[in-house]
Amino acid sequence: MPELPEVETVRRGLQPVFEGARILDVEQRRPDLRYPFPPDFARRLRGRTVVSLGRRAKYLIAHLDADPVLICHLGMSGSFRIHSGAAETLPGEFHHARSKDEAHDHVVFHLKDQAGETHRVVFNDPRRFGFMLFCEAASLDAHPSLAGLGVEPTGNALDGPLLARLLSGRRVAVKAALLDQRLIAGLGNIYVCEALWRAGIPPTREAGAVAADRALCAALAEAVRAVIAEAIEAGGSSLRDHIRTDGSLGYFQHSFSVYDREGEACRRPGCGGAVSRLVQAGRSTFYCPSCQA
Repeated sequence: MPELPEVETVRRGLQPVFEGARILDVEQRRPDLRYPFPPDFARRLRGRTVVSLGRRAKYLIAHLDADPVLICHLGMSGSFRIHSGAAETLPGEFHHARSKDEAHDHVVFHLKDQAGETHRVVFNDPRRFGFMLFCEAASLDAHPSLAGLGVEPTGNALDGPLLARLLSGRRVAVKAALLDQRLIAGLGNIYVCEALWRAGIPPTREAGAVAADRALCAALAEAVRAVIAEAIEAGGSSLRDHIRTDGSLGYFQHSFSVYDREGEACRRPGCGGAVSRLVQAGRSTFYCPSCQA
């Protein structure tokens, strides 16, 4: 499933086409994805203008000039293609190759931007785990998909003291706590592995024990913010899946220090250890036993 930097890359790729554009038409080519489309989905979007395209955790949120708000999730295989004249772009960086098979083109937005240019934005999703739902703007924070989400791991809100409060008293492994969307919204397996390595914390250490160490919490908060910011700047993980809006790949994967590097030398200067893999809650965890002890 795409992680926060990949979704943010998609948002940034779609933003110039969506924001300020009028929705001329919407083609809804099937009744459902993961969930059924809202009643009158296409009709309620026609004629609306997109005021802003935001993101909360791994959700894309399109605010229109009138209710409803459109909430989108990419699921495991969803992606958007932008057709502007003869040009085609695919925003985002994904771990598995994004489909261009038109048989999986489930929604097509026909847009006219403020300059009068028209665009087609196509949502393609072979596995159909993505979804598009409506919500009234006044109750957006209470929507089941968004209610209870934790702090965003971007900006300065996530600092050492806040992280210590979030982890305090928790007896689960620190990696499991960092993946808890109720604590920190949008963190996924790749970037949690990378952040724990940067902070020198073993993924199996009890979260409450990390919370008791102020210096360690400060280092971990900084590592989380830094790894997310660097991945966004690079355009996502640029593994096999995610292609940016201009069709090119990002380069953050070349900066992976532990993720998917089992058996390779640790990249921490002077460590001399090798990356290992263990399974936690059904997910692979990559770490260095030598410097994350």
